[in-house]
Amino acid sequence: MAPRQLLALLFLYCAASVFSLAAPSHAAGTPDGSEEWGYVQVRPKAHMFWWLYRSPQRVDNGTTPWPTVLWLQGGPGASGVGYGNFMEIGPLDDDLKPRATTWLAKADLLFVDNPVGTGFSFVEGGDKSLMAHTDAEAARDLTTLLCSLYRDNARLQGSPLYIVAESYGGKFAVTTALAALKAIGQGRLHANLAGVALGDSWISPLDFVLSWGPLLYQMSRVDENGLQQCNSVAMKIKEQLHNEQYADAEASWSELEGVVLANSNSVNFYNFLKDDASEDATSTITTTKRSLASFRTKKGYSGYLSSKAAASATREGGFDGLMNTVIKDKLGIIPKNISWGEQSGDVFDALAEDFMKPRIHEVDELLNLGVDVTIYNGQLDLICATKGTMDWVQKLKWDGLKNFTSSPRTPIYCKKEGQTGTQAFVKSYKNLKFYWILGAGHMVPIDNPCPALKMLADITQSPAH
Repeated sequence: MAPRQLLALLFLYCAASVFSLAAPSHAAGTPDGSEEWGYVQVRPKAHMFWWLYRSPQRVDNGTTPWPTVLWLQGGPGASGVGYGNFMEIGPLDDDLKPRATTWLAKADLLFVDNPVGTGFSFVEGGDKSLMAHTDAEAARDLTTLLCSLYRDNARLQGSPLYIVAESYGGKFAVTTALAALKAIGQGRLHANLAGVALGDSWISPLDFVLSWGPLLYQMSRVDENGLQQCNSVAMKIKEQLHNEQYADAEASWSELEGVVLANSNSVNFYNFLKDDASEDATSTITTTKRSLASFRTKKGYSGYLSSKAAASATREGGFDGLMNTVIKDKLGIIPKNISWGEQSGDVFDALAEDFMKPRIHEVDELLNLGVDVTIYNGQLDLICATKGTMDWVQKLKWDGLKNFTSSPRTPIYCKKEGQTGTQAFVKSYKNLKFYWILGAGHMVPIDNPCPALKMLADITQSPAH
């Protein structure tokens, strides 16, 4: 381990140790109170891990409360405490250096390893029956965690809560928002749910798979034969979903991934301008079906995020090594027999029946309840392509949709980090906003952080400092 990393480890470990002397076994934090973390037992033998950062730029001006962002990662089974925190929006990057575009500039940040089994969250004994098996069950667990965190916490209670999600996390966001509103109405959750933001979110699997072939054809990644093959499998998925054959539809989705890879010379599903750099890319071209371990293993969503880590090529054990050494030692309360992410594959398996189910209806419910809903999409994403997102938005039954569609777009500019020209567009009507983020793939805060941070400021109306 390099001297700098050793010093960082020593500092982080000491900080956790000092605080934990006076803290209960399930919670800890830094001595100055700027960070807290802990476990909530959301069900018997099911433990969910959370990590809260308080912004050093917090402003209390008496009129606009400082917001809290709950970040939900995708997968299902990818760690918000790990990836969202160190790879995307937290105060430190994967090399433990300060991030210039951390979202702490505009909000306090709450990361959660959701559902149980993700990241540092775990079920005792690895009992797969204790995993969440539906999006609704995952939402109930997350709402239970929120009820626990917000209970008797005046600071959280006074801070508007924004649920911001990426990828499959968008399905968790809308189901959790509805469950949270119910808990608020029943007096179990003392929170102010101010909005939901869905980033490159897997809200309508059908609309996404239907978009793949035409998008790749327009981008020169497949020819007429490839387009026909992609569309053929996509139409099979459409029929299976119509017949509510969700397990079959997931298998066909896996098949379609194989067709895409074979016809595009292994395009990257998270940025269609790139190739899939996974070690098995060549072998998958020769197969007719690619297991959709795609979102749950190092070959897919988590793997792509890990590949973005600047130091993972040189750090022993890569990003997993960081989480299971320096970070685990800092936290100080992770059970010794729990390794970060070891149960994540089981999380995906448990939710397989819900994977291809749409959540458009839940978005409609939130809009009709008056909740602010923001949708944002990276221009270069394939897995949750902008075309697919725009198509499912047009399926909303919300009475403001027609006016939203006819509203003009406003360009967004950034002058930081050498960026010039248009970086994004935004359209809004009443409580619906849509951001087109240019130059970004599936992970918007990584690929184009400046407009992402501007978007956050607009969504939350964070007080200026």
